[in-house]
Order: sequence, then structure tokens, then C-alpha cells
Amino acid sequence: MFSHIGRIRKMRALWIVPGLALLAPLSAPQLNAQQRDFLLKKPQVTFSIRGGYSVPRAGSGDVTESLWDFTRRHLTVETGDFGGPYVSAEVGIRTSERLDFVFGLGYSASSTLSEFRDYVGEDDLPIAQTTEFTTAPVTAGLKAYLLPRGRSIGSFAWVPRNFNAFAGIAGGMVWYRFEQYGEFVDEGTLDIFVDNFKSVEKAPTLHLFTGFDVSLNRSLMLTGEARYGFATAPFQRFYDGSADFVNFPELDLTGLTLSCGVSFRL
Repeated sequence: MFSHIGRIRKMRALWIVPGLALLAPLSAPQLNAQQRDFLLKKPQVTFSIRGGYSVPRAGSGDVTESLWDFTRRHLTVETGDFGGPYVSAEVGIRTSERLDFVFGLGYSASSTLSEFRDYVGEDDLPIAQTTEFTTAPVTAGLKAYLLPRGRSIGSFAWVPRNFNAFAGIAGGMVWYRFEQYGEFVDEGTLDIFVDNFKSVEKAPTLHLFTGFDVSLNRSLMLTGEARYGFATAPFQRFYDGSADFVNFPELDLTGLTLSCGVSFRL
């Protein structure tokens, strides 16, 4: 009897051992990926979302007064008022250990309430208007990291670096909208009128940027960036050849953006 029970136990053990052998290769990588700070392969794509603030240069014209100058001179608007919130999304594709090809989208917007500096209405009330300025750059370029982004362990495991800095260059197009609406003064007749002046156009742009990545875990990073974009754009011409803004040089779209957010390794 005891020998029969022993044979049954041995048979159960024989079934359990191969079962564990089958489960081991399936569970070990999953446990490692969940419990340890490494990936089972080098990530090939990085997706980033950032938010921050955009500060346009709003530069003067070389000889002719720029629209920025005209606005600052006549209205209670300063250069800093044209700054506004900035958001961006970026996809990076690994080309080497330290280099990514990056494609990015950005958007910034500001809205400023103002009054004429030198005139008031016949009722002694301010002559008020609103200036809105938005930009939307679309760029592609190269991002270079200061150090290797991680190290390989064995044939599969890859451990990300905790901190790394980067710099890059990108080019593309930037779309802008400059709009002023409300009350205005005709300097010839001093009549007060209500109107809406707008220009929506695009221009080539060049961006230089630098920043850093801080690994929060094997797939998630905290990222910060400073970006300076260069561009000058024409004013919108309507179908009949007219324009709301005339006798101004091209609009200066150069400016600085500061942002931070998160990046995902894929």
C-alpha cells in the first residue's frame, strides 16, 4: 500500500516539474520587466508632451517702424504682453545611441487688453481694444545627446541613464495669427471707429534647442527644454490684393520658449 502511494506521489511530482519548466520562461521576463529598472530591448521611439511659456522678441524694423513698434507706441501694450502659454508634442526616432530624428508641433497664444495712450473718447472713457497673437510651428530636425542614453546587460536587458542633456537643430514652417479688434482712432480726422484687423500667414523657421531628460522609471522621463526660433513672415493679402496691415516690414516671429513635461520610451 505504501509503495503504491509513493508511486502516485512520484507521478504527481513528474507532472509538476515540467509544468514549472514551462511557466518559468513566460513569467521570468514579466517579473523582471515589472520589478527591475530595465527594458528588455533598447527603445526606438520617444514621445514627449511639454507645456511652458513663449516669449516673442517682437523686434523693431531696421528702417521702417514695425507693427510691434506701432502697437507699443499707440496702445498700452509692452513686449512682455505678447508672451503666452505654450504647448508642444514631439516624436523622436532613434538613429544611433546619441542621435534622434525628431518631428515636433507647437502652439502658443496670447490675448492682451489695451487702450490708446494719447486719446480718450468724448465721454472721457478709454478707447479699448484687444490684441491676439498665436503661433504654430511644425518642425523636423536632429537631437543629439551628450552621453549614451543607457547600457546593455547581456543580450536583451537595457538600463536607461538617470540624467542626460541634449541639444539640437530643427527647421520647418510656422503659422501665425495677429489680430486687433475693438475701438481705434483715425489720426487724420480723430474719429473713433470700431474695426477688426487681422493677418494669418506662414513662413520658414529655424529652431535651436537644448534641454535635459531625467528618468523617473524605465519608460517615463521628466524633460525640460529651452528653444529659440527664428522667423519673419509677410502680412496676409486678400483676394483683391488689399491687406489690413500696410507699410510695415515683415512681422518678426523670432522668440524663446521654455517648457517642461514628460517623455515616454517606446
